[in-house]
Amino acid sequence: MRVAVVTGASSGIGEATARELTSRGWYCVLVARRRERLESLAAELGGDHEVCDVSDREQVGVAAAAVLARHPQLDLLVNNAGIPGRSDFLSLEPERIEAVLATNYLGGVWCTRAFLPGLARGSHIVNVVSVAGTIALASGGPYAASKHAQLAFSRSLVAVLAPRGIVVHTVLPGFVETEGFPQRGRVRGLAYRAVVNPAFVGERIVAAVETGRGELFVPRWYRAVALAQTLAPSLVARLVARAS
Repeated sequence: MRVAVVTGASSGIGEATARELTSRGWYCVLVARRRERLESLAAELGGDHEVCDVSDREQVGVAAAAVLARHPQLDLLVNNAGIPGRSDFLSLEPERIEAVLATNYLGGVWCTRAFLPGLARGSHIVNVVSVAGTIALASGGPYAASKHAQLAFSRSLVAVLAPRGIVVHTVLPGFVETEGFPQRGRVRGLAYRAVVNPAFVGERIVAAVETGRGELFVPRWYRAVALAQTLAPSLVARLVARAS
């Protein structure tokens, strides 16, 4: 049986990904901070769990050691855990800025390093980034910065792990309606119609693993945002300033 470790698995994209994996015959190890949610979901899916705050490097090490003791060989690591930071760099509390960076960027770094001993040739790592990793609004600067860093980490990891035969996938969702990131109450117009549910993203993540897709935007048309940022950054900056 193929074994997957999914972080941020107690709700949202992580939970949806674990459900999709389980429906396709995977055994899931769920990692998150909320013990009761993890216990309930693990019992439902027939998997197991570890309580862990991925921003804490020591906690990650302890959790990974426990998981690898039970499952010495892993087939998939999904770095999904993340927290919001919906304010600008001048307004958001310094402690929150540090937490956003520690969770969204460093959390994936610590998990990758800790679980890597269990990932052999032919295994996979999925980094759930965000379209915010390619463009930044004033109102979400700290979050976007964490996702820019995570995107660079994921793309770098592709080259680092290629000699080991480990495939790295980078997934960049747009607006997704989740418990931690409620969207429909704060966006309007085209943005409102662009909001998708976690199950949609979870399906795309699993499909990417099974088809070998390296990098994908969810939905796919969000790639145009990244392309615009690359080709016309000054224009995008002006548009973002007006929108902000």
